[in-house]
Amino acid sequence: MDIAYIPSPSHGVVHLGPIPLRGYAFCIIIGVFVAVWLGNKRWIARGGRPGTVADIAVWAVPFGLVGGRLYHVITDYELYFSDGRDWVDAFKVWQGGLGIWGAIALGAVGAWIGCRRRGIPLPAWADALAPGIVFAQAIGRWGNWFNQELYGKATDVPWALHITSSTDGRVPGYYHPTFLYESLWCIGVGFLVIWADRRFTLGHGRAFALYVAAYCVGRGWIEYMRVDDAHHILGLRLNDWTAMVVFLLAVIYIVVSARLRPGREEVVEPDGDTPDGDAVALDKKSDTKSDTKSDTKSDTKSDTKADDEAAETTDKKSDGKKLDGKKPDAKTDTESDEPAQSVEPAESEELVEPEESVEAARGEAESAKKV
Repeated sequence: MDIAYIPSPSHGVVHLGPIPLRGYAFCIIIGVFVAVWLGNKRWIARGGRPGTVADIAVWAVPFGLVGGRLYHVITDYELYFSDGRDWVDAFKVWQGGLGIWGAIALGAVGAWIGCRRRGIPLPAWADALAPGIVFAQAIGRWGNWFNQELYGKATDVPWALHITSSTDGRVPGYYHPTFLYESLWCIGVGFLVIWADRRFTLGHGRAFALYVAAYCVGRGWIEYMRVDDAHHILGLRLNDWTAMVVFLLAVIYIVVSARLRPGREEVVEPDGDTPDGDAVALDKKSDTKSDTKSDTKSDTKSDTKADDEAAETTDKKSDGKKLDGKKPDAKTDTESDEPAQSVEPAESEELVEPEESVEAARGEAESAKKV
């Protein structure tokens, strides 16, 4: 009786003329694009500029590929450096063999370089990219399906993976599709990080640390199901120990970071450190010039008004002095015992009467002398 199963592809590569199109490579490339796309959306939502995630990924992705391959070659060196093996195969990344631990570790170094060149905090960038990375892992795991690798123990469950290849020590049969388990687990982790980030406003690298911790939990039990050759320490596979250590480090980081730097970064990307920084600077200079010009005009008007008021005050004082100097010379009925009051320039018509009275008095005096 035939059982239900997941079939394996007969070929992991399709040739387009002389160009080989490998399923494993396609899965990696698609995963990178998804990570950058989602990371860019989250970065913009946090106040960053479009394109920054992609610019830093130019540094992170090559470093990650090298790190992932180095981890695989070091931990499975017998596949490349033992008797009957060709060490040149260590450079054939398209044949499979990338360790996520090395990819994240060395990829973080590349991201740090890219962030430092732009003046961006690495934890903020990692938080924005965390869900995208784990979704990329979910897609990348299907590359193992194309290569018929990373399967679990033999089983007869309806979703068993049918292995047909007998190369590199494989035994055809039906096995647990651990690549599928990890792919589904990664999708769940991605949505968990998105939810927790919105619910608790995670920042300063805590969203990324949550992704690492949650991934390690799933990797632990999935790794335990695998039957491919691996180094063991105290009865556990090397990757199980790695998952436990990294899990503890991620949890410690979340706790310590929450106490030292609660909340989320207010500014994730300074304007001056972006490719459009020059344009922004020019806009700021233009605004500054406009403000300066406006302020100058305002100050000029204020100064002119102040000068007019000062001149008006001076005229008032001058007119007052003239009036005071002429009053003692004439004994007229216009004089009053009341104290003199300051005369406003607008009342110039009232100043004419005292002057005419004084002139009339002088004329009468001269006529009396002649008589």
